[in-house]
Amino acid sequence: MSIQFPLAFEFQSNQGFNTFFTASNQGIVTQLQKLILGTGERQIFLYGEAALGKSHLLQACCQFAHKQGMNPFYYPFEKKRLPSLSMLENLEKVQLVCFDNINEIIGNLDWEQALLNFLNQDAENNNRLILTARINPKEIGVKLPDLKNSLNSGLSLKLNPLEQSETITALIYKANYMGITISRKVGHFLVTHYASDLPSMWILLEQLDKATLSAQRKLTIPFLKQILE
Repeated sequence: MSIQFPLAFEFQSNQGFNTFFTASNQGIVTQLQKLILGTGERQIFLYGEAALGKSHLLQACCQFAHKQGMNPFYYPFEKKRLPSLSMLENLEKVQLVCFDNINEIIGNLDWEQALLNFLNQDAENNNRLILTARINPKEIGVKLPDLKNSLNSGLSLKLNPLEQSETITALIYKANYMGITISRKVGHFLVTHYASDLPSMWILLEQLDKATLSAQRKLTIPFLKQILE
């Protein structure tokens, strides 16, 4: 019998491992894939600054797990609209659970206790778990000591930010995936003047994709100035 969840999520097809520019984070991707395949850690806590690709990696994990015949679950927490605690019901039976932005529930005692109960049950069932936050789990302000211990019981991995040269390469890499040809000179211009973080870059690429299709022109700097300004 399939497990029924109160919430469902949609795969973001453009957020797979094949569209994630790894740079110095290749080791993290390897560890995540090993967890899903059952050859690595059971629990991983991925942390790092905003806009580095944590959500992208969780989506990629879910898609990778789905291809392995698993039925993964993903949820991004937002402090202003936390779901009912009933969301956690039956999740301990799921082979892979991915919780994004765990820091958003820290300080809420009801959610801390509910999460602790889930983590204990999930560990007993030996299922796989991936958590993300902006803060190292050792430094996150958890009120329940047992929850802090549980969050630190697995492998903690820090996602490294990209250097500017790597950001340009990431932009070109993503553009190629979308079928857009961008020279390094154009990439440097875009990163310097219009988008320096990954989410802004992806939004910009969507705009450029539409503009180039409409105008049937190559992406030159004069053309970019024309369509962006």
